[in-house]
Amino acid sequence: MSVATETRVRSGSGSLAWLLVLGIILAALNLRTAVTSVGPLLDQLAAGLGMSSVGTGLLTTLPVLAFAFVGAATPSLARRFGEHRLLLSALVLLGAGLLVRAMVGNAPVFLLSSAVALSGGAIGNVLIPTLIKRHFPGRAGVMTTVYTTALAVGTMLAAAATVPIERAAGGDWHIALGVWAVLAVIAAIPWLALVRRPRAEVAAPSAVSGGLRSLLGSKLAWSVAVYFGTQSMIAYIMFGWLPTILTDAGYTTSQAGLVLGVFTALSIPISLVIPALATRFTDQRPVIVGLVAFYVIGFAGLWIAPSWIWTIFIGVGMGSFPLALTMLALRTRTAEHTAALSAFGQSAGYLIAGFGPLVVGLIYKATGGWTVPYLMIFAVLAIQLVTGLYAGRNRFLEDEPAKISV
Repeated sequence: MSVATETRVRSGSGSLAWLLVLGIILAALNLRTAVTSVGPLLDQLAAGLGMSSVGTGLLTTLPVLAFAFVGAATPSLARRFGEHRLLLSALVLLGAGLLVRAMVGNAPVFLLSSAVALSGGAIGNVLIPTLIKRHFPGRAGVMTTVYTTALAVGTMLAAAATVPIERAAGGDWHIALGVWAVLAVIAAIPWLALVRRPRAEVAAPSAVSGGLRSLLGSKLAWSVAVYFGTQSMIAYIMFGWLPTILTDAGYTTSQAGLVLGVFTALSIPISLVIPALATRFTDQRPVIVGLVAFYVIGFAGLWIAPSWIWTIFIGVGMGSFPLALTMLALRTRTAEHTAALSAFGQSAGYLIAGFGPLVVGLIYKATGGWTVPYLMIFAVLAIQLVTGLYAGRNRFLEDEPAKISV
């Protein structure tokens, strides 16, 4: 690749840059559709597929497993196949998995095809922050805002539109789930154009599996991972248990569902604001403290005087998710280190997060109330604050005393 071509790709100018922007937006819209399109139809799926409680439990656990383990392998796959080709392959996997699971009538194949689709989403989770760092190093804040907003829109769209589609299709859940495969096909088009374009592919990252192992000794990498994990844990707890919290407080199921929808929709404006705000400063600790404060106010209010109004404060606190994604680029100088930190932080983070809803459920059933779960949430927030204060300082992974090899 010529210097001029590489500079144009990296600086984000010209028609190729716009193709990359379009590709990132469309890919981001798809990364959660395999997850959030299932929840609203879980009862219909269990009945239609003859799925046991073990099967439904596995289905709800698959996203965490895929995001953790497939995400960890992504830097090595990117080195072998190239970032653009790998993202194209991820979208093909995602679309194929979504299509197959929409056509089948038995639980094992549905679970297997869901795992395939989620693997595609897991690869995209790690790759897109890397691509932003590689191609738009001077516009990381703007592009992360674009990415996280598209991710939030796709998440909400699949959650909100799946049931209406199912009803419009006469109660056919196959059609309701199959629609999202079409969106994945559309998202693959810009990346197909990119890999076919002469010399459009920037050199693949040099990250190897040893790079991830070397991050095990990095305080910054662990701080980012735990911060990512605690914010994801809070999100999973809220998505899974907010309706129960509200119905226990006297809300009807319809009212609780409406509040959950508004709570989910809040992620869109929050995703527009937080990355842009965070990148205005070299030190993100004030933003981290502010978001934790919103969390504390929201959860304290929901505990002491349950009302939907407190979910707005919690929704603002969940700006910690786009902030965590933004810090993947802010704490590294090169795309290679961004890839390694993205894979490590998200993989470890999702493993940490996956225990949250399960533990809350066990504690709730054992104690018959919300006092101990709320105490657990405040403990998680304390850990989030401590790790966030370390990860939010103006520092870089490459400057740590320990040797970080990628």
